[in-house]
Amino acid sequence: MPAQVRPGRPADAPIIAEFNTRLAKESENEILDTAKVSAGVAAILADPAKGRYFLAERDGDVVGQLMLTTEWSDWRNSAFWWIQSVYVPPEHRCKGVFSALYRHVQNIAYDDPQVCGLRLYVDKENFRAKSAYRTLGMGPSNYEVMELEFEGRAT
Repeated sequence: MPAQVRPGRPADAPIIAEFNTRLAKESENEILDTAKVSAGVAAILADPAKGRYFLAERDGDVVGQLMLTTEWSDWRNSAFWWIQSVYVPPEHRCKGVFSALYRHVQNIAYDDPQVCGLRLYVDKENFRAKSAYRTLGMGPSNYEVMELEFEGRAT
């Protein structure tokens, strides 16, 4: 049975926060501050301008998530949607969960004339994720992500 995709709701905050902490541990071996993650998730769920979550469900259980943020492109006079916080628990991987999330977001993005494309970043060593993204039609861009993080800034 295919996963059903729906928008995240405030009541989903605990599972989203849990998935985000699991994602950080698995992908970067980082232990996140649970209170900070919970507050960040709640902030997004309360203010769609910050981002939006989509959850995949099977038989009433949440089996995956994806978050979108928006980047306005002055060059294109439209927006890119950035895919972030993708997490599917190990027992649900390779079962079409991410594909369902991605196709859902791709369809609503395509139907919105203010959206010019989808973007995401992926660890250069995460070959499994890169393969999944390529299978869904995404490919590398000419850009590399660079960052400057202000440690301890967020509360």
